[in-house]
Amino acid sequence: MNERKRAALITGSGRNIGRAAALALAGMGMNITLNGSKNREACEIVAKEAEALGVNAIVAMGDVGSTSDIETIVKSANEAFGGVDVLVNNAAVRPTSPFLETDEDEWERILNIDFHSSRRLSKAVLPHMIKQGWGRIINFAGMNAIHGYNGRAPVSVSKHASWGLTKSLAKEFGGKGVTTNIISPGPIRPDEAEPEMREHIESMVGRVPVGRLGEADEIAAMVALLASQNGAFINGQLLQVNGGAET
Repeated sequence: MNERKRAALITGSGRNIGRAAALALAGMGMNITLNGSKNREACEIVAKEAEALGVNAIVAMGDVGSTSDIETIVKSANEAFGGVDVLVNNAAVRPTSPFLETDEDEWERILNIDFHSSRRLSKAVLPHMIKQGWGRIINFAGMNAIHGYNGRAPVSVSKHASWGLTKSLAKEFGGKGVTTNIISPGPIRPDEAEPEMREHIESMVGRVPVGRLGEADEIAAMVALLASQNGAFINGQLLQVNGGAET
């Protein structure tokens, strides 16, 4: 009987960091479940890139802010690959809205996508990880999210909550072979962005001592380390990959 390949689920994996993380894990020999909420074509392209590395890949579209969509996404991954061994909670939204003008519906939407999705997905995949005695949960924060966003209070709250979740899961499940960590990227050059967003990102170079923007592949390298056996003793950590930028 052939040994089962490990499988990874990466949310928001049609472009940027999510795409790079998916391809890095595919390069390690893991089967891949890609996820996006709108652009299936982008995810399909990444799936083909992953398959070119010698693994199987599927696309499970869905809004990770929706409980029912999360159930469908995880079911697809389980049916295709027999379980999720590495969960990368990458999907997020970062709208700007003054605190006094952000209504309850917007708070709920952002919290669902930026925090509750990580909690719900972790809960969905943990039984498989615990049963086999091995698993990796990798969450994402963000340099400004942890420091505090001006005009993005729901994002900061969500990412602080994700950091708290990371520490708690690390303590509760580390002894069962499941590590949980959270990565905080610095300003990263996007695959694509609106001119205004690209200008904003490029304006942050001055805050980075190494004098340049980071690349998505550099964040993916940290994901790959955490997902590897070499990362087995890294647990409950917030890992800042930001070129030395102050936070």
